[in-house]
Amino acid sequence: MKNIRNFSIIAHIDHGKSTLADRIIQECGSVSAREMTTQMMDTMDIEQERGITIKAQSVRLDYVKDGEHYVLNLIDTPGHVDFSYEVSKSLASSDGALLIVDAAQGVEAQTIANVYLALDNDLELLPVINKIDLPAAEPERVAEEIETSIGIDATDALMVSAKSGLGIHELLDAIVDRIPAPSGDKDATTKAIIYDSWFDQYLGALALVRVFDGKITKGQKVQLMASKDEHQVLDLFYPHPLKRISTKNINSGEIGVVVLGLKEAGNINVGDTITDAANPAKESVGTYEPAKPFVFAGLYPIDTDKFEELRDALDKLKLNDSSLSYEPETSVALGFGFRVGFLGMLHMEVVKERLEREFNLDLIATAPSVVYNVKLNSGETIQVQNPSELPEVNYIDTIEEPYVRATVITPTEYLGNVMNLLVSKRGMQEKMDYLNEERVLLEYSMPMNEIVVDFYDTLKSISKGYASFDYDPSEFKVGDLVKLDVRVAGDVVDALSIIVPRTSSESRGRLLVKNMKEIVPRQLFEVAIQASVGSKIIARETVKSMGKNVTAKCYGGDITRKRKLLEKQKAGKKRMKSIGKVQLPQEAFMSVLKMD
Repeated sequence: MKNIRNFSIIAHIDHGKSTLADRIIQECGSVSAREMTTQMMDTMDIEQERGITIKAQSVRLDYVKDGEHYVLNLIDTPGHVDFSYEVSKSLASSDGALLIVDAAQGVEAQTIANVYLALDNDLELLPVINKIDLPAAEPERVAEEIETSIGIDATDALMVSAKSGLGIHELLDAIVDRIPAPSGDKDATTKAIIYDSWFDQYLGALALVRVFDGKITKGQKVQLMASKDEHQVLDLFYPHPLKRISTKNINSGEIGVVVLGLKEAGNINVGDTITDAANPAKESVGTYEPAKPFVFAGLYPIDTDKFEELRDALDKLKLNDSSLSYEPETSVALGFGFRVGFLGMLHMEVVKERLEREFNLDLIATAPSVVYNVKLNSGETIQVQNPSELPEVNYIDTIEEPYVRATVITPTEYLGNVMNLLVSKRGMQEKMDYLNEERVLLEYSMPMNEIVVDFYDTLKSISKGYASFDYDPSEFKVGDLVKLDVRVAGDVVDALSIIVPRTSSESRGRLLVKNMKEIVPRQLFEVAIQASVGSKIIARETVKSMGKNVTAKCYGGDITRKRKLLEKQKAGKKRMKSIGKVQLPQEAFMSVLKMD
């Protein structure tokens, strides 16, 4: 055990975690030069295409220092705020963490958030300043920024360039010297925590575990402590991006994959403890708090017969992404689907894309919303995730909306733009600190529903990509909110309803129907698109009917012949208008997102 090191890599998005992981794998010789690819640990197509890490990945490496052999268990974690749950899972199974900071960008909002996660888990932090070979690199300034904004001693921070491989050997030596070896009793009864899981079509549900006490042996009968289910260990192997390294035992302090032959995706829960069935441990290692979704949206199959396939796909995806939550719901406009909880807009985008790619589904996503606490006149309080569930106005006493504490770090030249954006999103300033002459840290309290749609994109565009953003849920506050409905040809489209502040309901309604007019296809009859609050129509646009020249066959003759044909056409259009149905394209449901 004294020669094992379990550590994670944490950083803000795009500070070079995945490239650093590639260099560490290369330096340890675990992958040959022929097999080496960029973003080795990012195994999903969507990760490779977008250049971001979505899923934390583990790898077991061998390293020799001063003639002594060490085992390094490396976990590469995501950097985006939406995937911080993945980071917290990985840190719970580590003994130390490499804190990567870009030598040109400096400390960012998510850097600070990840540091707090690491400190909560009592981990040894190694500050690593990456990209020191960039022309704009200022490693001394960044080291000073780490000390002032985070409070970590950065005098012996490691200077590396993950791209060129500069300083990687020294980094590996520092990991061996400064990250503590795992502690645990190798002779005690088996105790291991499941910190990740996924579904393999040949092996079933797989559990990635960190063994704290005892060992897991091939053929052993084990118990999952939360469910009390007993299973036999069919196979064991160590994590590796390219191949399965089989083993007969996973010993105390080690990380490995356990195959239990489970065909049901819901049988393994992240945070559960595996113990020996014959001699179970008295208490579990500890539990992860289930991730609390911030954003809810409906996912519906375009082909309504694919509802059961969507259910199976969500079951399997939840095994791989334990932060996902979902329940069935129905919509008049879209049929049967699921109300799915996400950690943010990027998380929603990624989940929808993974369901479509990995399970060959065509899906429609409704506009995202957050959870509201609605206090009724009867004194009862209910939670509303879907705007269409909001009771009638005369039954409502107050509506409380969730607020977050938003942290933004921005260069001073963009400070005015950023503050204007935060104020326009109903933000209230709580703190403003100058980290140095060039960068400012802002803390604002703001409603969650103002940041779920396009806040992050707008922030990046007004700051030319330099501002960084992180948030934590804080509290619920009473707001003057109303439900904005969209009516197409007189019918309310429940999937397009949103909850908005009363003061901005008219402007939002006008913008929404304007966007919808561009999307709704023209029919043989005139289609009215209206926005309403309760029974009051606050905005309207009309999609003109498609014209057909019914008088084309009339060559000359009396005008009454033409008039008769036009009157007949007019009557037909009136009849169509009363019974006609409008099929809305998928873009209509996302038009709610383009409201700024």
